[in-house]
Amino acid sequence: MQIETFTLGPLQTNAYLLHGAAPGRAVVIDPGMGPERLLKRIAALQLQVEAILLTHAHFDHMGGVEALRQAAKCPVYVHDLEADWLTDARKNGSQRWSEVTPPLETAAAEYALDEGQVLELAGLTLRVAHTPGHSPGSVSFHCGEHLFSGDVLFRQSVGRTDLPGGSERTLVDTIRGKLYRLDAATRVYPGHGPQTTIGYEQAHNPHVPLQL
Repeated sequence: MQIETFTLGPLQTNAYLLHGAAPGRAVVIDPGMGPERLLKRIAALQLQVEAILLTHAHFDHMGGVEALRQAAKCPVYVHDLEADWLTDARKNGSQRWSEVTPPLETAAAEYALDEGQVLELAGLTLRVAHTPGHSPGSVSFHCGEHLFSGDVLFRQSVGRTDLPGGSERTLVDTIRGKLYRLDAATRVYPGHGPQTTIGYEQAHNPHVPLQL
């Protein structure tokens, strides 16, 4: 599998293009705002995107959904707790952040994500973990030794919890109870900023130390 990162939009959101496991097929995680570079890369590689997977439905992570969905004719997956965020600019935050973006809305997602779900897409096996705290429907995607954590876990940081539906206690419980249980060598691909590993965060994350 090849993983390509595209940092998109005014909030520097990481979009991930996963391909190479099956010839000519790909998956995109979190197509953010201003996805032109991502779309050009997909076209240049002549990839068929089989699915758009959303770690959560804040506007900076779903801003490129409609452009990619129309170009690739592929379905969108999001957790049911945030299903209506795609169609509601108030819930996805774009209405609130008018200095950053106009209100953003898309058509509804075709499929729902849930805890423990296994997705077989583009030759990949992705396991879904419901990882709330940053938002109620946040999920992470675990694919072999790789974890796509959205805005739950960052390098030496964590996602903010002061937005609607956020909870610091839930976020900490999620990280300790689910993500820190993964192998220490698991590489973490966050929604913003550089990559890290589970082991590095266990040892160095000041917000969620491994032990209380």
